[in-house]
Amino acid sequence: MAADNARKIKKVVLAYSGGLDTSIILKWLQETYQAEVVTFTADLGQGEELEPARKKALMLGIKEENIFIKDLREEFVRDYVFPMFRANAVYEGVYLLGTSIARPLIAKTQIDIARATGADAVCHGATGKGNDQVRFELGYYALEPSIRIIAPWREWDFKSREQLIEFAEKHQIPVAKDKRGESPFSVDANLLHSSSEGKVLEDPAIEPPPYVYQRTISPEEAPDKVTEITIGFDRGDAVSLNGQKLSPAALLAKLNDLGRDNGIGRIDLVENRFVGMKSRGVYETPGGTILLAAHRAIESITLDRGAGHLKDELMPRYAELIYNGFWFSPERQMLQALIDKSQESVEGEVRLKLYKGNVIVTGRSSPKSLYSSTLVTFEDDRGAYDQKDAAGFIRLNALRLRTLAQRGKLT
Repeated sequence: MAADNARKIKKVVLAYSGGLDTSIILKWLQETYQAEVVTFTADLGQGEELEPARKKALMLGIKEENIFIKDLREEFVRDYVFPMFRANAVYEGVYLLGTSIARPLIAKTQIDIARATGADAVCHGATGKGNDQVRFELGYYALEPSIRIIAPWREWDFKSREQLIEFAEKHQIPVAKDKRGESPFSVDANLLHSSSEGKVLEDPAIEPPPYVYQRTISPEEAPDKVTEITIGFDRGDAVSLNGQKLSPAALLAKLNDLGRDNGIGRIDLVENRFVGMKSRGVYETPGGTILLAAHRAIESITLDRGAGHLKDELMPRYAELIYNGFWFSPERQMLQALIDKSQESVEGEVRLKLYKGNVIVTGRSSPKSLYSSTLVTFEDDRGAYDQKDAAGFIRLNALRLRTLAQRGKLT
């Protein structure tokens, strides 16, 4: 980038994990842009200690007042994961969108910090081949149209891992022994899921090695014993587990533990990235897999047929919007309003059995259930449903079929 353009940026908020790559980015920003750097580290339930990120940022010359570490777990589940699960959102039939749904919250918090600190730019560490660069930047622009965005992987001249390591050593950035070679695969994790991609996983014909899995035991190794649970819902959101009221993040964490111990939530998929290529990944969403089954079960007795079918028709579009990074778009917000309206009477309890990778619904009940044993029974229904009425219903629906058949006999 030309020097005159670089000088325009005075302060930049970096999405900073504390790892090697973002530490290199931090130093590169200081050298390339001569800008003051603010670091932002998010706790999204990835299971890592975040205090080392603060210490490393201080070591790299960041002022204490410019280091932000935020616990976003409750906000993440309450305002992003749960609204998405009200829609039963699944991308391309299998992916529960664990990485996709975290990006808008990170982008939003970066913009909030930029406003609070007077920063005129934000920076992310996503590569130029993936979806995350799109998700982050669409979020930034939707919330702050004039923000400057720095994407180092699209700008810098480093061509290899060796060059990155040389830069780190030159600037006294600690390099762990396991970071000196090529990583066997890359991992992204949060409270909803973990994803593993690249290197040993790039050939979709080869089974993932067991060490890839981060969040679950294998179904084969799961106990040969059923675990029975009950999940309570209110307005489409899970609110209790086995009768105990829990916060959104606490409930999802407990479901994760149950899913992990029963080998639930593993998927191996090839997905279509928004940027145009196919990629293979191994994703683990133990708690989310249980939650999806339970939510569909409670909807089965509380949603009207028309409402439920409309939701199912709209779901792929909604899921694609999240996958592609359009969380803050008007169309996603419009769909969310429709989805949330549908959830007003989605309340009650669902009983499930967890067993060796399987989530089995065994019962569902609701004070607002639309299920009527009087209507479905083969016994005397006391006039609630006159079976003779079905004859006219069938003849009317068959009219066009009979007309087509009659035409066929004439030709």
